[in-house]
Amino acid sequence: MRGNVTATLATLMTMTLTLLMLGFVLLLTLNVNRTIEQLESQVEVAAFLRPDAQDTALLGQVQAIPEVRNARLVTSEEVLTEMTQDSPFARDAAALVGNPYPDTLRMRVARIEDTRSVAAKVSALPGVESIEYGAGYVDSTVRTLSAVRLAGYLLVGLLLLGTLFNILNAVRVAMYARRDEISVMRLLGATRGFIRMPHVLEGLMVGALAAALALALLIPAYLSLSQRVQQLAPVFPVVRDPGTLAPLLGGVACLGILIGLLGSIFATRRYLLELE
Repeated sequence: MRGNVTATLATLMTMTLTLLMLGFVLLLTLNVNRTIEQLESQVEVAAFLRPDAQDTALLGQVQAIPEVRNARLVTSEEVLTEMTQDSPFARDAAALVGNPYPDTLRMRVARIEDTRSVAAKVSALPGVESIEYGAGYVDSTVRTLSAVRLAGYLLVGLLLLGTLFNILNAVRVAMYARRDEISVMRLLGATRGFIRMPHVLEGLMVGALAAALALALLIPAYLSLSQRVQQLAPVFPVVRDPGTLAPLLGGVACLGILIGLLGSIFATRRYLLELE
């Protein structure tokens, strides 16, 4: 490593930056998933029924839809009671003109992406007058969060491949610089494992050091940024609990070490095969 300081530092810096970006992408994806879970627990599809609708039969049909997590029937009187809590004059108005609220089926979906399809299926049932689920808000939110999550997964894959190729190239350069020594060692009867071991250990050490540097930068930066987001937009469920963050950050560290180890193993194996 001392004999190839430039290549070693270049690999170390590349791996550190890659793991740093990888950690941020994983944390972003984790927060996006938490936001989607919160939306899934809050989004409700409401089906307003006609006066002649068979409420009990409709409830059974809705509960049989696979995407529906749970459903319940709310009578017009219960709806009026809920509205009275928000507007005390609703009861007086209903006494004059009658209860204007229909019986309503309220459903929660298993996944927020299924909201539109569930709304379409329920609206086709006999006795359903109209459907409401906040289409303008839910659809745009689902598209945005799904796009962010997909982009995060793709970026994670590209970063992993880039890191692996960097390790491969760095180890190949290091072995090429020592090609004379390796040739002498092979002539003296050194085994493949004996020749490969220093380079494998080098990749392992570089991976461990890069992981440590990445976490040293990532953890305080994320905690500071998440605290800022909570202050500016408390509606977003930012993940800060150690029990959730520790496995993810530990995975980033292990991934850096593993990539360094595997990259070194593959590079040394391929280089020795080329020599033969």
